[in-house]
Amino acid sequence: ASSEDCAGGSHDTAVAKRDGAGSMATIVRDATIPAMNLPYELSLGWRYTRAGRATRRNGFISFISGVSMLGIALGVAALIIVLSVMNGFQKEVRDRMLGVLSHIEVFAPGGAALPDVALTLKEAKANPQVVGAAPFIAAQGLLARGEDMKGALVRGVDPALEGEVTDLFADNPVLARLVPGQFGIVLGADLARSLGVGEGDSLTLIAPSGQITPAGVVPRLKQMTVVGTFNSGHYEYDAGLAMLHQDDAARIFRLEGPTGIRLKLQDLHQAREVAQQLIGTLSGDLYVRDWTRQNRTWFAAVQLEKRMMFIILTLIVAVAAFNLVSTLVMTVTDKRADIAILRTLGASPASIMAIFVVQGAMVGVIGTLSGLLLGLGVAFNIDVIVPALEQLLGASFLPRDVYLISRMPSDPQQADILPIAIISLVLAFVATLYPSWRASRVNPAEALRYE
Repeated sequence: ASSEDCAGGSHDTAVAKRDGAGSMATIVRDATIPAMNLPYELSLGWRYTRAGRATRRNGFISFISGVSMLGIALGVAALIIVLSVMNGFQKEVRDRMLGVLSHIEVFAPGGAALPDVALTLKEAKANPQVVGAAPFIAAQGLLARGEDMKGALVRGVDPALEGEVTDLFADNPVLARLVPGQFGIVLGADLARSLGVGEGDSLTLIAPSGQITPAGVVPRLKQMTVVGTFNSGHYEYDAGLAMLHQDDAARIFRLEGPTGIRLKLQDLHQAREVAQQLIGTLSGDLYVRDWTRQNRTWFAAVQLEKRMMFIILTLIVAVAAFNLVSTLVMTVTDKRADIAILRTLGASPASIMAIFVVQGAMVGVIGTLSGLLLGLGVAFNIDVIVPALEQLLGASFLPRDVYLISRMPSDPQQADILPIAIISLVLAFVATLYPSWRASRVNPAEALRYE
């Protein structure tokens, strides 16, 4: 048979005439599918992937190939599930954090009052992304109750406008109890617990800048009444934030008006871009800070953890993918006579190499697709799977009395899933190159000498 016959798909007849070659000729003949007009490299690669169990050796090769496929699938699934859960926790904490924080803050340098609050509000609302704005006063203070004393971030707010910029107080009536002149205060739940106060109790607010008297500088004190508490689910703010009416805050801290404006956006992910736009449109010497910069350390730590988990779990996928090397090496050794027959029929070294690349790529593709289906199936249904496992095992993975988040969140993102699939496929393809190259270097005369 000529090489042109092989390339044209008629090598099936040529091989049929070589019945003396035994079962190997039959394998090559059966592997071709003229009706589908497929390249014989693809046909043989697919046949070797599902390696029939006619012999113990073929069965063992098939078992190793299946293990490699399963390893890739489990690695990809684990990577998707872990990153989805980490995204879910990040989103949960971020939403709770933004229940107290605003998307963007505009404030005057040095903690001074804004020069023109009305103008700044007008210019900020002119941006199409801004859907809410509220003035505020930010200051540091000490809260004292008997011998207990706690430092706190004191925020003066306008109860009528605060619901426009934070979801926590959109439907919470506690801020409505802040009446100017009555010096009421709203505390975070953990801060109130640490001071041992509840609604109706009194405490003392100590301002950092004192009054100058003939006897020296005396701290400025003001008796406050606790009118309520809030629970944002974020410990940093529940344990360190106190809120009062902005008029009372201005009197206590001797300010002429609000020190800043808090803004809410249509899309919180556009905060950095909108902040840059506001820097160029706002009048006066003002600072603009978005929510990602207010908690830069926390978000940087989360991104670092996510990146490290991605690297660690990718190594698991890599180990499974490079198991293909041993599978293909065994297949090449087992099929040396088949390779020799194909070479004598006119197959080029590139075609031989393509056969085993197809075999390894098939394992990689099937393993990756199986892992994607398994991982996405678990990630999208983790709110059902985890409670079922807890009920089955009689245990709670996230006890309510220990963790602020008592359910397992999940947020699969396309930005994570696509790189996982691509990396898995690339690793599987790379793992096939060396064994396939070795197969293309088989000498037909040497391979058939003892056949």
